[in-house]
Amino acid sequence: MAARGSKPEQDKDATPAATVRTQEYDAGVGWDIGQRAPEDAFRSLDSAGTGGVTGPVVHTHPGGYARQIAVKGQTITAGARRELDAAEAEQDGEA
Repeated sequence: MAARGSKPEQDKDATPAATVRTQEYDAGVGWDIGQRAPEDAFRSLDSAGTGGVTGPVVHTHPGGYARQIAVKGQTITAGARRELDAAEAEQDGEA
């Protein structure tokens, strides 16, 4: 008689059950976290050299000093999304 709570012995030569992978879906192209950026995104830095961002998000290098937020075809991260949201909030506040 087996002791209470004991596990049955496993056959060491038995083949393991098949592992089924979960379906992977492409997140697509867009500006949401996990999606691929449809184009580059830059934001100008102030000319005083303090590193503060100014102006809207643009999709070609604005010249001078600029921060690249996203690269075309690369995954949008939480940090990139925060920067895009901050730029949008500043633009909405100015209008």
